[in-house]
Amino acid sequence: MTQILQDTGMTVLTTLLSLLALFLLTKLMGAKQVSQMTMFDYVVGITIGSAAAELATELEEPHKPLTAIIVYGLAAALISVLCCKSLKVRALVSGRPIVLLEDGVIYRENLKKAKLDLNEFLTYCRIGGWFDLSQLQTAVFEHNGTVSFLPKESDRPATPADLNKNPSQSQVQTPFVMDGKLLHGNVRQSGKEDAWVHRALLRQGYRDEGEVFLALWGGGEDLTVFPMDPKRKVDEARP
Repeated sequence: MTQILQDTGMTVLTTLLSLLALFLLTKLMGAKQVSQMTMFDYVVGITIGSAAAELATELEEPHKPLTAIIVYGLAAALISVLCCKSLKVRALVSGRPIVLLEDGVIYRENLKKAKLDLNEFLTYCRIGGWFDLSQLQTAVFEHNGTVSFLPKESDRPATPADLNKNPSQSQVQTPFVMDGKLLHGNVRQSGKEDAWVHRALLRQGYRDEGEVFLALWGGGEDLTVFPMDPKRKVDEARP
């Protein structure tokens, strides 16, 4: 019984150690590991995951899988640095974009290089919102497995510049209230005061921030407010 408890406690410790090692190595390798991955990122990720699983259950010599995790993580970080400094290394590790369609021509050989058949290519087109291929000028298979599209000028969405419009530049909205609490730091950093926020809320019928689930400021004189009580918005929308 004592041995079982010791083994269980050791398993808990090695599991926590593996989680800590994975977290630190992910921070070292960067956010790319948890977003769009290259083929190298994918290989490194599953290998480190396997080593971490072994570390969690290795009771006699946990230093061995831990060493393997650290080596894999450092190697990935080194490759990432080399990719930033060398175009040749970047092309070798990440690959190059492949043109699949251009000016009304689908390149069969490039589809083969990308390991795509026509059905998969058409699926990518539909996912991208392109159901009529005649509207596309270029389609490029990126190194992270996605397909980028360039529409023909006659089929792309119109922009304000096309209409000779000059709209004012929008700003990233800053949260002033979250979960009923005023974010004093955000308010001051935006050049406003708490009293200004209270007045803006009062103009929209909110007595204080406690009635607000989320309030965002986008540079104007008003806030975009989401009430704490969802029924309140429904009632306001009724005539």
